Amino acid sequence: MRFEVDVAGLVGETEVACAFTADAGLTVLFGPSGVGKTSVLNMIAGLRTPTRGHVRIGGDTVFDAAARVNLPPERRGIGYVFQDARLFPHKRVRANLLYGATDGSGLAEACAFLGIAHLLDRWPRTLSGGEARRVAIGRALLSGPRALLLDEPLSFLDAARRAEIEGVILRLRDAGDMPIVMVTHDAGEAERLATQVVRVG
Repeated sequence: MRFEVDVAGLVGETEVACAFTADAGLTVLFGPSGVGKTSVLNMIAGLRTPTRGHVRIGGDTVFDAAARVNLPPERRGIGYVFQDARLFPHKRVRANLLYGATDGSGLAEACAFLGIAHLLDRWPRTLSGGEARRVAIGRALLSGPRALLLDEPLSFLDAARRAEIEGVILRLRDAGDMPIVMVTHDAGEAERLATQVVRVG
């Protein structure tokens, strides 16, 4: 699945630009905090409108400034795991996982892959940071995405939870069935996880 991104947009008064092409694997957007890496993810996802450029997934154009194509986020086929997980506090884990899912047929497989089957009846407030991240990843995967975006997925976790989520990311990367784009400002994370690194800022 070829993923083509070439976008630029204003963040405050500064223009942030990013361009890369990726197949299945893990592309890391790397750079110091505050240079606009998350803004680039938001442009790709359709949560922020670039001033110029395009985004194509598998040959389908989901954004093209010149052609005035700008599909809404829910029609782009992109899964997004936010830095703060953003689980629905009034829904149990099972309902969070199935929110936006095309159907529930992949629930058992996703739970086994992520090791979260025992969490299905829990409330988000009772989850550890690592558990919440795994549930957020599961929710994104169950939406049937063609590409996956991860915003600082290892931030604010202790060493044990970081290792746990790194393992999940590596398994996703090595499954080799979709492009994954991850934001980090940590050079060690980029070196350990990336198939390719794109510097932002």
